[in-house]
Amino acid sequence: MSDDDLWETHADWWQEGFTDGVDPEYEEQILPLAEEHLRGARRVLDIGTGEGQVARLAARLGAEVVGLDPTWNQVEVAKERGGGPVYLRSGAAGLPFPAASFDVAVACLVFEHIDDVDDAIAEVARVLQPGGRFLFFLNHPLLQTPNSGWIDDQILDPPEQYWRIGAYLREDKSIEEVQKDVHIPFIHRPLSRYLNALIANGLLLTRIEEPAPPPGFLARAPEYTDAAEIPRLLFLRTEKLR
Repeated sequence: MSDDDLWETHADWWQEGFTDGVDPEYEEQILPLAEEHLRGARRVLDIGTGEGQVARLAARLGAEVVGLDPTWNQVEVAKERGGGPVYLRSGAAGLPFPAASFDVAVACLVFEHIDDVDDAIAEVARVLQPGGRFLFFLNHPLLQTPNSGWIDDQILDPPEQYWRIGAYLREDKSIEEVQKDVHIPFIHRPLSRYLNALIANGLLLTRIEEPAPPPGFLARAPEYTDAAEIPRLLFLRTEKLR
């Protein structure tokens, strides 16, 4: 299957497993961070909106919101769930809006699935007004690299436990089986790749968060408890300089 076909086929994996209060990382961590940094927004673009939970949050805060996603199955479910935003089908590398259309753009766990990352970040900068905010959520590029994870090494004497980091500097695209028979494309990039693209497009970093995994996630994934000080999420807030 192509990447687009995979997302169309497995859209329900996202809709059933990560939205409407099901996922503790969204409920206890991502949505509260988004709410904090969306406050005061007037016109919001939610890039890779999925079924629209971040877009609905922005609308509840009083913003006029457009959510877009390249997957028809996501856009249709987002429209069914309503909540105020307008939804469109579009990729991130060619946003269908005039320059300076929004005062806030948000992308939540999206750019690790986008091939044309430089074009997509340039488009974010183009559609933002001067002084506008870009709220950028990523799976942590350093600590969630392919083949990273908690190691309980019983061969050493005495035994050791540590967090293994995979090939961080190598950009790597893979198709991962996120649960049985559900395959999703992921692209790992080092953090410098994202930061340099933001800098090149006049997006100034004003806030960074690396929150610990929230209690609800640790309760659901007890095998992760020993690695509770290893962040899974990276949040960047940037502001457009010009």
